[in-house]
Amino acid sequence: MIIKGKVHKFGNNINTDDIIAAKYLVSTDEKELGRHCMENIAPDFSGRVGKGDIIVAGKNFGCGSSREHAPRALKGCGISAVIAQGFAGIFFRNSINVGLPFLQLSETDKINEGDLLEIDLAEGLIKNLTTNQTFKTEPFPGFLEEIIKKGGLMNWVRRDA
Repeated sequence: MIIKGKVHKFGNNINTDDIIAAKYLVSTDEKELGRHCMENIAPDFSGRVGKGDIIVAGKNFGCGSSREHAPRALKGCGISAVIAQGFAGIFFRNSINVGLPFLQLSETDKINEGDLLEIDLAEGLIKNLTTNQTFKTEPFPGFLEEIIKKGGLMNWVRRDA
């Protein structure tokens, strides 16, 4: 699976309340959540995101409370993947559940806001088309890629139903 999009850069410890504020947890609609994505730390974020864009962040992305709403909000505003130096364990699980791919990369400091990236999940390659750099990370396991392609865990489980 190939993903291509523009980078939106964030730092360390982006928590689930930064991604989607608790006051919006009354909805599970991805588009509605997406309209409010990151508004506490970047009020104009959802208006700047194009379909397929990518978040690049530092350490401990998705920390905080356990809410599936966070990756749903990211998907709902158009984010197609998250690359970070590290992820909170619960964000990892919730991202799989909703079908949002994520990759861990220690060199996120070499990727800038607005860069154009191309991600090959199966090969674990991240190409920065703006700077002509290529980064290698762990390939996305095949079964997780299947879950992502189906749009999340529940859709994957229903695939044969």
